[in-house]
Amino acid sequence: MNLYKTAAIVTVFTAFEHGLGFLYRILLSRMLGPEGLGVYQVGLTVFAVFLTVCSSGMPITLSRVISKHRAHGSLEGEQRATTAAILMTALFGLAVTLFLFALRGPFTRVFSDPRCADVFYILLFSLSFTSVYAILRGSFWGNKRFFAYSVIELIEEIVMIAAGIFLLLFGGSGIADANKAAVAVLLSYLASFSIALFYFFRKGGRLRSPRGEMKPLAKSALPVTVMRTSSSLVNSAVSVIFPARLMASGMSSSRAMSAYGIVGGMVMPVLMVPSSLISSIALVLVPELSESYYRGEREKLSRLVKRAVETTLLIAGALVPLYCACGEGIGILLYSNAESGKLIAAGALILIPMSITLISTSLLNSMGCERATLLFFLLGSAAMLAIVWFLPARLGSAALLVGMAADYSVTALCSLVLLIKKTGRLHMGKYLLRLALIVLLCSVLGMGMRSALMLLLDYVWALAITMLFTGGIEVLLIHACKLFDFRAAFAKFFSGRRKNPKSERKRAAS
Repeated sequence: MNLYKTAAIVTVFTAFEHGLGFLYRILLSRMLGPEGLGVYQVGLTVFAVFLTVCSSGMPITLSRVISKHRAHGSLEGEQRATTAAILMTALFGLAVTLFLFALRGPFTRVFSDPRCADVFYILLFSLSFTSVYAILRGSFWGNKRFFAYSVIELIEEIVMIAAGIFLLLFGGSGIADANKAAVAVLLSYLASFSIALFYFFRKGGRLRSPRGEMKPLAKSALPVTVMRTSSSLVNSAVSVIFPARLMASGMSSSRAMSAYGIVGGMVMPVLMVPSSLISSIALVLVPELSESYYRGEREKLSRLVKRAVETTLLIAGALVPLYCACGEGIGILLYSNAESGKLIAAGALILIPMSITLISTSLLNSMGCERATLLFFLLGSAAMLAIVWFLPARLGSAALLVGMAADYSVTALCSLVLLIKKTGRLHMGKYLLRLALIVLLCSVLGMGMRSALMLLLDYVWALAITMLFTGGIEVLLIHACKLFDFRAAFAKFFSGRRKNPKSERKRAAS
């Protein structure tokens, strides 16, 4: 299966999975309300810190190590590395779980609202087996089993949504709705772990002595773990600091929690839409990049990096005009919340540095640049925390978006500089200029169309027509400016389907 076809299949699965998750988030926002969504979001964010500590750096490191062993034809090395990763992750996850349950009383005081602690401790039951699932996922990734990876992720999402809807509708009035949503997440984690473990052994996975693999794995995974743990810690700190700084500026506790719920639970899921497509690109390219890097294929490496960055910019750039023109209507339509819509429109340009950060970090980690990506992350986080601390009194809820914009911009710029140093010049000047002009033109046309239609039509019809008009103009301009060759992409996707098997066998024999 060629790279285009693999990327397309993974993208379809990922987009469908994220689409379901997005619809579920809309349902939660309506059933929990901004305040309940804020409680759920804080508990989930703090749990993510410990999940990150236990497993985040190991899967991508394992994937890279497996790619390295594959490049040298060492199956036994792959199995030893996988065993070492599973053993370290399982033991550490169990130790953290027992420690936090033993200190439940004092740790609960970390949360400004005790309801957040209830959500956290429900999720904590899943820490060990979810961490091991992350390792199994990394082994699938390194062995290029993208279809299995995608299907299991989709099943996890479906289980969470089905369980969440059932519990929220029929779970009884004695249990808080945020807790019901947390139980649904717990059940989904258990389902994905069970399926992944069965598939791992079903496809011939074996556990061998981890001798010689633990130390190199731990050393390589540490910078990624520190970076992602720091990211989770920063998000947790923001979930505490941001409402506190809003309260210091005069907001009530309930209103401050609602403001955080709007940004974290309504605005960010919309802004993170490109991440589903970008994660698909990274998922397919990272093993290929790692093998090319370790084989010293610099020309191929540069070509893959350029393709990944251009595709990422195209995805983000195509969404910016839609968000600028229709963001306010999207917030009202999805959440019945005008404030979320205004923030979606205001945060449209964040898509560009955010998307570059997502893809460039994955690419750099696949080339062994974990320490550099950690440094870039710390620089960006420092900028965000400074803004979240000092600007809420002046900007209100928008301060969090400004902080994120600063964070992603710093990280994206540093990462691109290092990518160019590693792979050579990317020669993207004309591409960037054409894309920037298309984004600017379509944004202006889209906003003008929306303003005109709002005077004549209901906002739903005005929103739909504006999105169709803006999207259509974008497709025509992208094709006219040759930023993406739709015909060539389809040809590469369907290449090989019409080949005659007999002629192929004869060619191979000769």
